[in-house]
Amino acid sequence: LCFAVSGGNICTTRGVNSCKQCLAVSPLCAWCSAEVRAGSSPRCDLRTNLLQNGCGQDYIEFPTSTVTILEDRPLSNKGSGSSTTTQMSPQKIQLNLRPDDSQIFRVQVRQVEDYPVDIYYLMDLSNSMKDDLRNIQNLGTKLASEMRKLTSNLRIGFGAFVDKPISPYMYISPPQAITNPCYEIGETCLPMFGYKHVLSLTDEVTRFNEEVRKQSVSRNRDAPEGGFDAIIQATVCDEKIGWRNDASHLLVFTTDAKTHIALDGRLAGIVQPNDAQCHIDKDNFYSASTTLDYPSLGLMTEKLSQKNINLIFAVTDTVVGLYQNYSELIPGTTVGTLSRDSSNVLQLIVDSYGKIRSKVELEVRDLPEELSLAFNATCLNDEVIPGLKSCMGLKIGDTVSFSIEAKVRGCPRERQKSFTIKPVGFKDNLTVVVNFNCDCSCESQAEANSSSCSRGNGTLECGVCRCNPGRLGSHCECSEEEYNPSQQDNCSPQPGQPLCSQRGECICRQCVCHSSDFGKVTGKYCECDDFSCVRFKGQMCSGHGQCNCGDCLCDSDWTGDYCNCTTRTDTCMSSNGLVCSGHGSCVCGKCDCTQPGSYGDTCEKCPTCPDACTIKKDCVECKKFERGLLMEQQSCSRMCRDEIETVQELGDRGKDAVNCTYKDEDDCVVRFQYYEDSSGKSILYVIEEPDCPKGPDILVVLLSVTGAILLIGLAALLIWKLLITIHDRREFARFEEEKARAKWDTGHNPLYKEATSTFTNITYRGNM
Repeated sequence: LCFAVSGGNICTTRGVNSCKQCLAVSPLCAWCSAEVRAGSSPRCDLRTNLLQNGCGQDYIEFPTSTVTILEDRPLSNKGSGSSTTTQMSPQKIQLNLRPDDSQIFRVQVRQVEDYPVDIYYLMDLSNSMKDDLRNIQNLGTKLASEMRKLTSNLRIGFGAFVDKPISPYMYISPPQAITNPCYEIGETCLPMFGYKHVLSLTDEVTRFNEEVRKQSVSRNRDAPEGGFDAIIQATVCDEKIGWRNDASHLLVFTTDAKTHIALDGRLAGIVQPNDAQCHIDKDNFYSASTTLDYPSLGLMTEKLSQKNINLIFAVTDTVVGLYQNYSELIPGTTVGTLSRDSSNVLQLIVDSYGKIRSKVELEVRDLPEELSLAFNATCLNDEVIPGLKSCMGLKIGDTVSFSIEAKVRGCPRERQKSFTIKPVGFKDNLTVVVNFNCDCSCESQAEANSSSCSRGNGTLECGVCRCNPGRLGSHCECSEEEYNPSQQDNCSPQPGQPLCSQRGECICRQCVCHSSDFGKVTGKYCECDDFSCVRFKGQMCSGHGQCNCGDCLCDSDWTGDYCNCTTRTDTCMSSNGLVCSGHGSCVCGKCDCTQPGSYGDTCEKCPTCPDACTIKKDCVECKKFERGLLMEQQSCSRMCRDEIETVQELGDRGKDAVNCTYKDEDDCVVRFQYYEDSSGKSILYVIEEPDCPKGPDILVVLLSVTGAILLIGLAALLIWKLLITIHDRREFARFEEEKARAKWDTGHNPLYKEATSTFTNITYRGNM
């Protein structure tokens, strides 16, 4: 039994009157289905409140969301030699979700070692590729030799294309040009064809060489080729091509020209869309080339994903930009620059395969519109990156994991649906079966025309009466024809306020809400609706949430008052694996470039930013020496995805390596090399011991100072003695000079004076 009214919460304020409506309010709400209750406590309330109010456990409807693993084979370590190879775990789960609730589940993906590889070489055989054809005649043997380093189980095949053999794509004049398109240039070549399958996938690499030597070029009239026709046929004709289930599928597409796309066929009057079916005839030619239009990028993406094929565009530098744009629209695609004569195609294939194996990216198929998924990736160093569903810079054998939150919005009519999650280019996938728990178990015990509902005027369902048409009231005791003004007191939340919020009529002490063209009006007093929320760009809750009584309930990966701010960060992820290239932050799915001078969609352009040496210096400090700013900020593993290798000397690794030096806090010189391999993974080779200046030798310093003092004193004495000697010599020279100027008389000494004696007689008085 339910007794006292509990405090207000989201469950009690929505004015729901059925168990199903209660479950839809919030995942926290529960329903009391007991028929007899004491007091006026709400039936829809928090589970703890219902128990406190006396509702028995057996009468509480509170379905919970759960995750159940149905199939979970362990991940394999090696591809070749095993009967079954598992690269994704688990393989099947079941989600039980109630309305607006979510559950989190985890998946693991591993790039196993020695995994079988199928390579189908699809070549443009127009006249401009004549020299390229000569250079790949021994490609099979060379490719097998290089790929044996990566896998022991390789198969290769070959196909060719030109363009649709119909005007205006082919030469029809003069008549000889139909059988020999090279007639006007004085050469002989094959009649034009759309696509022909030459060699099915085989491990006999010499057969590849033999078949390539038999081929000749043709010639088409316009510049673009019909390569997309060939791609779609090589993809869907898996029996002809020989694609294996347990193998990596590489489709190498080589050309030096642009390609026709969907709707270009109208130039030749071809209006029937491409049906993505296999149309290779008994002679291995594409039989529908002149009747079906070129495929669209969307169709190619769908079929490549279904067949787990990784497309490699090996194109010349004149069109590499175009195919780079195509690759951004086709998941799992890589682009390489082909030399004019295809001499580098071998290294291009090996490098592209390395890039493919160094990345794991999840894709979702057949996701129900009621579900939204939010991804978090745990790639390297056990660091969780929110909003990301891909990992880069991996080595073969690495295991990565993803946590995925699935949230349901509302209740679909179909109570069980399924979807799949798979890594791009993998055969492995996770099947997710979703059961939508929108119904209450007590609904199966409903009693039609129950005596508890005013003598059969309604159906007793989950403890409440669901009245027949024309009847109202908690026990269907009233008729819509009856009207009593005194009953209107129960139709407004407070005295003096409008009845039923002026959006309904008060009949039999309860509000009957008006219908609206804009949506649904609900609530005990018709105070709620699903159309009065704020709009953004003309869409309710930006199209990323649901309006519930004036508030936007955002989907799991959206936030904000308008649900117009995404919490995902994969749109901000740059090619180097960092959010906004490390030069900014991801705000609402867009990069806010905070580094002065940086710009671009992912802040990848920054002419005034520090160079690679300056940037990687902090990574060397934190990852090698466990110090520095990044270590203090505890952001080392997030900002530095590089591998650290300690070496004695820095080797020569070509143009992709940069040698760097810097002085650390101890005034030691640290030398390292920044290198990025073909897979896009960066490695920092650091000299094991920094070159530090040695401390002073005290004895040497003391002796040096003493010796310096003695030397200075001795030098001072010598200088004084020298000055005195010079002075004396000058004085003596002056004396000698004066002596030489003097004139001496040998008979008379001018210095001599005779002695004179004077005597005075004191008694002599003179003559008186």
